[in-house]
Amino acid sequence: MDSCCENKADELAQLKGQQSKVLYIVLAINALMFLVEFFGGLLTNSTALLADSLDMFGDASVYALTLYTLHRSAQARAGAAMAKGVLMLLFGLMVIAEAIQKSLLGIVPDAVPMGGIAALALVANGACFALLHRHRRDDLNMRSTWLCSRNDLIANSSVIVAAVAVGATGSLWPDVVIGLAIAALFLRTAWQVLREAWAALASNGDPEQSADACGDGHGGGAPEGHPGAGSTDGCATGAGSQGTQCGEKDKG
Repeated sequence: MDSCCENKADELAQLKGQQSKVLYIVLAINALMFLVEFFGGLLTNSTALLADSLDMFGDASVYALTLYTLHRSAQARAGAAMAKGVLMLLFGLMVIAEAIQKSLLGIVPDAVPMGGIAALALVANGACFALLHRHRRDDLNMRSTWLCSRNDLIANSSVIVAAVAVGATGSLWPDVVIGLAIAALFLRTAWQVLREAWAALASNGDPEQSADACGDGHGGGAPEGHPGAGSTDGCATGAGSQGTQCGEKDKG
């Protein structure tokens, strides 16, 4: 019996090690593509690219938060999630402000480099999707991460469609509409992260209490995205393990 338990523990440790390696790789890809899309969006005057870069930022912060808080207290996880939510909120508001300014000035994005950068982001997310695919059945966390990566492919494709529409019509509106749609989802995600993190901090980082707060009928806990997802894009993340609690609570 002891030997069996030791073997099982070794198997679980090996599995966690494999998951961590994959998470580090997709973290690096998303962090790099956040910078590429963000500055590419500024240079090409593309709201859609800027908004899609926020999606990359959200994903990278999810992986970083998961790895950073792996062996830390629930209170530390809640504090890290709160900081992440504030950054997400500020970035989202910045994109909306940029879209309003561009609309007033009538600035049309440069469609060719916009589409090229969006295509590069699609390739990068495709690589993340392939890396996460083999781990999609490991546990709830890895499955939700894989599902969110799948959703990212849709967002990248929508930016490419916007670039084609801008090039064909010479209008800025396809870019603005797609950009604002992605930014709106991102802001909703940011609000959910802040709400769940605040609930965790208010309960002194107690996962059970914060899980109850997340499952109070306000859209908390959706296993179709990152752990603790509560937004329609399925990529919100609450305070570390609390997010997982929310997802498991709703599934039950």
